[in-house]
Amino acid sequence: MNGLRYVRMVLWSFIGIRRRSGAVDEFAQVRPSALVVAAVALAGGLVAVLALVATLAAGH
Repeated sequence: MNGLRYVRMVLWSFIGIRRRSGAVDEFAQVRPSALVVAAVALAGGLVAVLALVATLAAGH
C-alpha cells in the first residue's frame, strides 16, 4: 500500500465524512504502525500551518 493511500485515509478521518463500510474495508488492509505515522505527521503539519497563520496574523 502506498503512502498516498494512508494520507487519504487519515484526511478522511480528520474531516469525518466516510462511509463506515468503506472505512472498515480499508482499515482491514493497512498496517496500523504506518497509519499512525501518517496521522502524526499530518497532525504535526496541521499544527505547524496553524501556528504560521497565527504568527502572520499577529504581525510578528
